[in-house]
Amino acid sequence: MIERRESSLHELTTVLDYIRWGASRFSEAGLWYGHGTDNAWDEAVLLVTHALHLPPYSKQEILHARLTMEERRDVLTLLERRFIERLPAAYLTNEAHFCDMTFYVDERVLVPRSPIGEMIRHNFEPWLNVEPLAILDLCCGSGCIGLACAEAFPGARVDLSDISEGAIEVAQLNINRHQLNERVRAVQSDLFSSLQGMSYELIVCNPPYVDARDLAEMPQEYLAEPEIALGSGDDGLDFTRRLLREAANHLQPEGLLVCEVGNSWEALEQAFPEVPFMWPEFEDGGHGVFVISREELLAYQSHFEKE
Repeated sequence: MIERRESSLHELTTVLDYIRWGASRFSEAGLWYGHGTDNAWDEAVLLVTHALHLPPYSKQEILHARLTMEERRDVLTLLERRFIERLPAAYLTNEAHFCDMTFYVDERVLVPRSPIGEMIRHNFEPWLNVEPLAILDLCCGSGCIGLACAEAFPGARVDLSDISEGAIEVAQLNINRHQLNERVRAVQSDLFSSLQGMSYELIVCNPPYVDARDLAEMPQEYLAEPEIALGSGDDGLDFTRRLLREAANHLQPEGLLVCEVGNSWEALEQAFPEVPFMWPEFEDGGHGVFVISREELLAYQSHFEKE
C-alpha cells in the first residue's frame, strides 16, 4: 500500500492528474454523492482544488500546473480519506454552500442541502403574506437556513434553535462568520422549551424526518451525519407531530410554518388527511416541504392533539 502510494505521488504530477485519479478511485469504491456534488468527477475537482487553496472553477490553464511534492501529498491524503472513510466531502473541507453563502460544517451538523433554499431566494412568495420581523430556524444545525433568511430579510431578527449543543456551537461560528450577531442568536432548545413567550411571523424547520426503514438503508456517507438530526421514529414524524401541536402558539397572526419532511410526506398526508398541507414544487429539484398558516394550525388543532 505504501509502495503504491509513493508510486502514485511520483507518477501523478499535475492538477488534472489528481482529479482524474480521484474520480477513478471514487468510481471504483462506489461512493455515494448528494452532499454538494452528484458525480465522481465534480467531487474530485472539489477536493483537489480545496487542498490546493484554489476556487473550484479555476481557469482551465491551472489543470496542467505541476504540483510540488508537498502539494501532491496533501491532495492525495484528502482524496484517500474520501474513499477510505467515506465521509461527505463537506466534512473533509469543513465548508458547504447554501443560498450563495458559505458555511462552516463538521460532523456535529447535517451538510446543508435543503430545497427550502429555493423558497428563501423567492422570499417565501406567494405563501408569506407579511414582512417578517422575527424568524425562527428550528432544528437549525449549521444555521444555514436561518442565516440565509437573515440575508433575505434584512429587517428581521432571527433565532437559530437546536436541541444539540454541538449544533449550536457550529451555528454560532456561522453567525460570527457572516457578522450577523446584532440580529441573529443561537439558542439550545428542545422544540420550543427555551423559547417560551417568543413568537414569529415565520418559522422554518428542517427537522429529523427519516423513517426507520430509510435510516437502516442509508449509504455510509449519510450515516456519517448526526443520527439525532436524521431519524424520527418508525414513520419519520415523531418530531413533526410535536411541532404541529405547538407551532401555532409561537406564530404571529398571519404567521407561516414551513417544514421539510422529505420522503415522509406520504406518511404525513395519511396521518392527517383532513389537513390542507400545501406542497410547493421546486424548479431546482427536491420535494417534501409543506407550508401551513397559523390559522390553519389552529383550525386543525384537535386533529394534531389526537395523534
